[in-house]
Amino acid sequence: MSKPKSSPIFDESDFPVSVARLAIMQGLGVDIDELKAKPIIAVASSHTEMNPGHMHLRTLAERVKEGVHAAGGIPFEFNVPAPCDGFTEGNEGMRYVLPQREIIADMVETYARSMLFDGMVLIASCDKIIPGMIMAAARLDLPTVMLTGGPGAFAIRFSARSTGSIFHKDYPDLLDKLATATCATCGSCELMGTANTFQCLAEAMGLTIPGSANVPAYFSEKLLFARRAGKRVVEMVEEGLTARRVLDERSIENALMVDLAIGGSTNSALHLPAIAHELGHELPLSRFNDLNRRIPTLCSIAPNGPHGIQDLYRAGGVPAVMKVLAEDLHLDSVNVMGQRLMEVVEAAEVKDVGVIRSRENPYFPEGGTVVLYGNLAPEGAVVKQSAVDPGMRRFAGPARVFESESGCLAALREGTLREGEVIVIRNEGPKGGPGMPETLAVTMGLELHGFTRVALITDGRFSGATSGPCIGHVSPEAAVGGPIAALRDGDEISIDIPGRSLEVKLSPEEIAARLAERRPGEREVPPGFMRRYVKLVGSASRGAVLE
Repeated sequence: MSKPKSSPIFDESDFPVSVARLAIMQGLGVDIDELKAKPIIAVASSHTEMNPGHMHLRTLAERVKEGVHAAGGIPFEFNVPAPCDGFTEGNEGMRYVLPQREIIADMVETYARSMLFDGMVLIASCDKIIPGMIMAAARLDLPTVMLTGGPGAFAIRFSARSTGSIFHKDYPDLLDKLATATCATCGSCELMGTANTFQCLAEAMGLTIPGSANVPAYFSEKLLFARRAGKRVVEMVEEGLTARRVLDERSIENALMVDLAIGGSTNSALHLPAIAHELGHELPLSRFNDLNRRIPTLCSIAPNGPHGIQDLYRAGGVPAVMKVLAEDLHLDSVNVMGQRLMEVVEAAEVKDVGVIRSRENPYFPEGGTVVLYGNLAPEGAVVKQSAVDPGMRRFAGPARVFESESGCLAALREGTLREGEVIVIRNEGPKGGPGMPETLAVTMGLELHGFTRVALITDGRFSGATSGPCIGHVSPEAAVGGPIAALRDGDEISIDIPGRSLEVKLSPEEIAARLAERRPGEREVPPGFMRRYVKLVGSASRGAVLE
């Protein structure tokens, strides 16, 4: 069988080193003659015991390895970190979550290069891990299949008081609200956060077996897809079908259009440009706006509406969404099965038009994610318009400026915030944060305190679970002298989501003068990786990649 990368391991031309290599490999307990003859497959898993989204991935990895063996390959499993946003919300751990995307990409890349694998199966469920693995796949260009861990179920699904909705706003009782955010099974949190967004987008890019991404984590069908993934990667090695024949500008743009249609997480504006960067081309934020006026939001999945990912699966999953979008997609794109997207779309079926709506009757007439530009965000800022109340899509008010998320949370506890204000949290970008932490704690706090007419602007980012007029990724960030650093309490800020603008009522001269007087604060950065990260990380508008 084909061994395009691993053959040098068994090349005896460098005797006696070759003998030492084989002596070490004897300790594996694997038949050396088999190793010499069969392709060696990496099974990269993010299994962890500290995250419901990844707690079951060891079982999936075992099924993948069964499939590799059945197809005539030899699998070897290794693991990468699986940071969980939920555990790190509101504490210093959140600063280390986005940076781990780069670590995960580096780990998969360097380990695969050093061990000379012939192909890979990537297994993950959540934000940062899936994008990081895809970035590594783009670098390596090996035959690669992505297996997503699948969504879990929230506890409200099993409540006698369930209305069929998983959206917290549909339940007046506090215990029921909590049940809409309580993980009851293994699998990623059921809403359209970044985890499920990127499970969907991995399939839209063609990296998963069609129809597999939305299969719930606890369904037996997921085990079957795991075995098929293992078998398929061995076939890909024989066919010479590598990651870069699947990942290209067309597949990335297909993923962007699916993201807009499903009301995906605003973190897509970080991860899709980062993946494009690994492929050697640019995906400017402006491309979101080029497409979001013609791609409608087809799905009302929480936090946009009442449905969950289980409903999306039941309605036909990602292939059904792409069937509705077919006239705009690049149907000549290739997936890991060697199929053209046209074949997937032709076989797909929308099984519930209440979950995946038609273009003629969308949940919202435009795509979910919008990029705002203006004198406050020359390089762009990102908002999920599909999760914003129509009455707040245009809003103006005086700025209330905080130098950190913790400062804003203190004001919230003290009761000093007021309706009508535009809350500004700065120094939370990739460099200033450092690490571009989420500010979900603030958005949750505002909602729990009953605020209905406040907006939030930050150079940090938001959870995919965030709803309301929350504008993140303001670029350039404060730490590098972006206009957000010039803001003062009381400055009039205007947000116009339909008009794609974010402006402060200040002249260019006033902004420049304030920035010239600015004395940036020094946030303590612990020794270790983060100090290197701060030196190398680029703008959020270009994916916050290391430059």
